[in-house]
Amino acid sequence: MADAMNMIEVDNLSFSYTAVPLLSGLDLEVKRGSFLAIAGPNGAGKSTLVNLLCGLLKPQAGTIRLEGRSIAEYKTLQLSKQISVVRQEFVPVFGYSVLEAVLMARTPYYGRLGFGTAQDRQIASDALAATDTSDLALRPLSEISGGERQRVFIARALAQQAPVMLLDEPTSFLDLKHQVGIYDLLKKMQVQEGKTIVAITHDINLAAQYCDEALLLAGGSGYFRGSPGEVFTAKNIDKVFRVTGFSGRVGTGSFFLPLGQYARDREPM
Repeated sequence: MADAMNMIEVDNLSFSYTAVPLLSGLDLEVKRGSFLAIAGPNGAGKSTLVNLLCGLLKPQAGTIRLEGRSIAEYKTLQLSKQISVVRQEFVPVFGYSVLEAVLMARTPYYGRLGFGTAQDRQIASDALAATDTSDLALRPLSEISGGERQRVFIARALAQQAPVMLLDEPTSFLDLKHQVGIYDLLKKMQVQEGKTIVAITHDINLAAQYCDEALLLAGGSGYFRGSPGEVFTAKNIDKVFRVTGFSGRVGTGSFFLPLGQYARDREPM
């Protein structure tokens, strides 16, 4: 039975591209207005899971429910008003400006004539301001840096005004200032606007500061789920990534420091 507290519910989900299961028997609940981090090694199924959650792929077994309703029952236009997706950075082919790219997120709300309104342009402008990209508005999307494009794509997701945001490595290509800035922005969207956020990340230390829940995929049927402190432990990380390290706490937050072979073998100063 669906839980009204949950925005997303995944039951016994399985998917594979080959004979080897990529995701198998996955159970997951994402509470309404919560922030979930998804981590795991390359090839563990993180991006595939996001594609399943947004309806781009169909489960081979199990169910996915959005607000208590099977995601398979939603039409494309309905889903676009419920879920916005930020993919990993790519180089655009067409010569759209930054503002035009962000305005595209408003198309699900256009009327029968298919034209945007002054309100749509204001929403796009506000999204650019929130991601510190207003000064790029008239520049071609293909002529800005990878980090700037990533912030523009997040602005586009904000302009879509969907209650659920799915982000595939939202801080890739960003410098430290903008990595923290994007997480601050996402947390603000969660706390002030009640958005439900699911973000794939390789930076578990940054995610642990901002996220309420964590999912660590180990490939196949293996995964860990719980609070960041419960999931991102040295034991779990060693098991999943085969990386030895040190876990500890700074204030109320936990962190993990990976230690390579050189660091482990080096004589102390």
